[in-house]
Amino acid sequence: MIKSMTGYGLATTEYENKKINVEIRSLNSKFLELLVKLPKIYNDKENVLRTICGKQIERGKASVILVIENTSEEVTGNATLNIPLFKTYYGQLSDLAKSLNAENANIFQETLKISEVWNTKQAEVNEQEWEVINATFLKALAAFNTFRIDEGNVLANDMSARVQLINDSILAVEKLEVARVPAIKEKIEQLLKDTVGAINIDQNRLEQELIFYAEKYDITEEKIRLRSHCDYFLSIMKEAESNGKKLGFIAQEIGREINTMGSKANDANIQKIVVGMKDELEKIKEQLLNIL
Repeated sequence: MIKSMTGYGLATTEYENKKINVEIRSLNSKFLELLVKLPKIYNDKENVLRTICGKQIERGKASVILVIENTSEEVTGNATLNIPLFKTYYGQLSDLAKSLNAENANIFQETLKISEVWNTKQAEVNEQEWEVINATFLKALAAFNTFRIDEGNVLANDMSARVQLINDSILAVEKLEVARVPAIKEKIEQLLKDTVGAINIDQNRLEQELIFYAEKYDITEEKIRLRSHCDYFLSIMKEAESNGKKLGFIAQEIGREINTMGSKANDANIQKIVVGMKDELEKIKEQLLNIL
């Protein structure tokens, strides 16, 4: 199963007079780069979330953001208003609204929603609230993983089709190979006729040269290994775990066989097919950069 490193998950829960939002997103990265943003009161829970993310996200430049909004117009809890700070924020917002000719009717209410203007005496974590937060986090993580799997399926279908095109190209090469050895023989004979004359050609030496060139340009082993690598690539894609790095190594081996085949082909038409195979492989490698 292929999983994309790009992912997004969002979960929201209403709890008492609060709205709990957890957002998880990630982009490509060789390693796990994790950013966790929590309200200060829950900072000691960061390691809990990091441990879970380390196991499930694995790789990628990821962020986990927890936002808790107060949905009540009244401020609940044991808190007092920091009046000097409130006046500072209110004055700055009013001046800004005036300079921009913006409506300022709601500035007072909006200023009240700024968490910094409230002095709260709550020093301990509300464990019941944390259970709700943790459940919301797990929902967001589940949505995040589903997103990754769905994206991975799209990438898997694309890469499977391109690997199949490479396999089909091997069949096209084999059809052209039938005429390749006779063409080499004809070319060598004509060269000898032009240089030493048909009467002076040593047939034994000619056969030796033909055997030499037939072995030199033989691509049977490359075709066998290339098919084997392609089949292995497809089998790894079907495994339960996503193996982006292993697929990258197999892609390198596929490229090595394609390059060797191209260097030994000695045929313009086969070279054209090889160029097409290289193009498909490059597109596969681009997709692998986004695979877990």
